[in-house]
Amino acid sequence: MTSSDPLRPADHVDGDDSAINQPRLGIVGWLRWGWRQLTSMRTAIILLLVLAIAAIPGSIFPQRMADPNGVTQWQTDNPDLFPVLDAMNMFDVYLSPWFSAIYLLLFISLVGCVIPRVKHHLKALRARPPRTPARLARLEDHREAARPLPEKAQDAEAEASRTIDVAQKQLKALGYRVERYDTASKSGRTYSVSAERGYWRETGNLVFHIALVGVLIAVGVGGSFAYTGQRVVVEGQTFVNTLLDYESMNRGRFVSDDALSPYSMTLDSFDVTYQEYGSAASGQAGDFSANVSVRENGETREDAVRVNHPLDIAGDKVYLLGNGYAPTITVRNADGDVVYGNSVPFLPQDNALTSLGVIKVTDGMPEQLGIAAFFYPSAVTLESGAFASAHGDLLAPLLTLRVYEGDLGIDDGTPRSVYVLDTEELTPIVGDDSGVESIELQPGETAELPDGRGTVTFEDESPASATDYTQSVKRFVSLQIHHDASAIWVLVFALLALGGLMLALFIPRRRMWVKATAAEGTAGESEVRLEYAGLARGEDPSLGAAVDDLASGHARLLDAPSPAQRDAPSPETPRK
Repeated sequence: MTSSDPLRPADHVDGDDSAINQPRLGIVGWLRWGWRQLTSMRTAIILLLVLAIAAIPGSIFPQRMADPNGVTQWQTDNPDLFPVLDAMNMFDVYLSPWFSAIYLLLFISLVGCVIPRVKHHLKALRARPPRTPARLARLEDHREAARPLPEKAQDAEAEASRTIDVAQKQLKALGYRVERYDTASKSGRTYSVSAERGYWRETGNLVFHIALVGVLIAVGVGGSFAYTGQRVVVEGQTFVNTLLDYESMNRGRFVSDDALSPYSMTLDSFDVTYQEYGSAASGQAGDFSANVSVRENGETREDAVRVNHPLDIAGDKVYLLGNGYAPTITVRNADGDVVYGNSVPFLPQDNALTSLGVIKVTDGMPEQLGIAAFFYPSAVTLESGAFASAHGDLLAPLLTLRVYEGDLGIDDGTPRSVYVLDTEELTPIVGDDSGVESIELQPGETAELPDGRGTVTFEDESPASATDYTQSVKRFVSLQIHHDASAIWVLVFALLALGGLMLALFIPRRRMWVKATAAEGTAGESEVRLEYAGLARGEDPSLGAAVDDLASGHARLLDAPSPAQRDAPSPETPRK
């Protein structure tokens, strides 16, 4: 057979090699093709998966918005890798251009996908159930039955119509939309009812996708009016909710300078419970509570911030992120003048709260001083001679100091972290390579600086009636203040999405048919032949059982006596 054979057209797979001329799409055609690809459900699912994958770095790396101190520490620990990852916005994942691009594409894809489906669904809700197929036997879930005419029934056609009336009421009671279809042909008249249900499945599907769009809108718009700030507060200090009092602040583009609610908060005390020394869980903290006094609208109230129990103030949520010790250090110069005095938050380094702190004395001394200090709440001496903390509580507090002299690099305007001391350009005068032993102080003790430079004192904050060290050092808390009015809307849309997903997963979409025809039986008597069939849209393992239940329930209803028969007296019952 040649390619010119009339049974083989020229463009058949084994025809001639002549090229097929496709129509040119043009700019409008390509745009229409791209829009259809973007707004397809497959693309929306892929973009949703890509968005979830893109959010993973936000859980791996600290984010400037939530943990600026963590970003600083990560930069200190990984100075070579940090610039590369920072250029890729790994520390600002949710504000990065590439994350925003995925976010916007997903939003456009969902909107373009949902709108046509909503129109189609509304049209389908108004449409009648489809006509009964002519050959129900071709369907996989198909049942047949033959019923002889009842004793008092003389007309097979009327009985066939009655059986469909019963089936119509039965299907309607089961929640189906029903439509009666009776047809006439040369072989006789056919009575049937078409039923359909499961539109809640598609409704749930649309609710799920619309809710996803709602979540995207709530997060996107709400983020523009939200702000998150961090503040370290030492016992006795007061935080005022103004931009100047935050140590770091990330706010949406529509948050103005006067958008913050006016209130203040004083840290009165910090309560923490530890497992007793010597127990199996020695040093482990059991509970934390930052006890605060809140002043708002001219009124003062006492409250507490606890882990996983944020404090609500004027629409803001105050979270407890961390805590530690803030030793009070006083530095005096050779003349005895106080050149530095402050309670310095020390960063915990382990579970026993061995803490590292930095003191920078910029004025009042011949040269600037930088002090690198370690604080041990319950100091013990290791075999190597080094100190360590055996417990997180103040059982035997000890402060060790290394002192450096020189230019701290503050006066040139370069931003410097208060928790980091760069000693490269500094000269050690106590500890390190200075030849002078590090200073070791307990609360209330004072040490001389070399060459008559002055003194450094570790202040004892214990009340006059104290008999031990348990109140000798102040505590600090790291607080995060978060304001996001869209959170409630995100929750509402998330619950709607969950509800829609449940509807889409557990409500089957199916069609059922019952057909009845008057026929003549094998013995020549009249009978009604019944056909039951079902068809599912998608996988429906219970469809066969549903058809069986329909047939058996229909038979019970047909065998049940009619109301007139139930009310009629039996032959054995005498009439009154």
